[in-house]
Amino acid sequence: MSSIYFEIQAREPSRAISFYEKVFGWKFTKMEMLPIDYWRIEGDELTGGLLQSPAPLPPLECGTNAFVCSFEVNNFDKVAQVIEAEGGQVAMPKFAVPGICWQGYFIDTENNTFGIFQPDEQAR
Repeated sequence: MSSIYFEIQAREPSRAISFYEKVFGWKFTKMEMLPIDYWRIEGDELTGGLLQSPAPLPPLECGTNAFVCSFEVNNFDKVAQVIEAEGGQVAMPKFAVPGICWQGYFIDTENNTFGIFQPDEQAR
């Protein structure tokens, strides 16, 4: 059995936590006994962590500075609306991966790039 774990760095963890709770319904648990402020992330079929950014971020125009995760959603358009309503930005609008899914990329409130995709064999 394989598993995936991801981490999100945030300038303002409380703002990032609020964003991801509202967009994906993730649950955040503050981990005690660590040398840094760290929250464990739990959601449907995923686990990860969120921590304070340890270094300054490069400007947005420099491109992706970390691993980009894409998350499966049931309704691309609905989730995209929530992302923008909660302060996220469109990095690359929705596009078809023919015969596989609808994909798009966004920038969260911490300038992290992430993607969402909706499986759809009819995507063209």
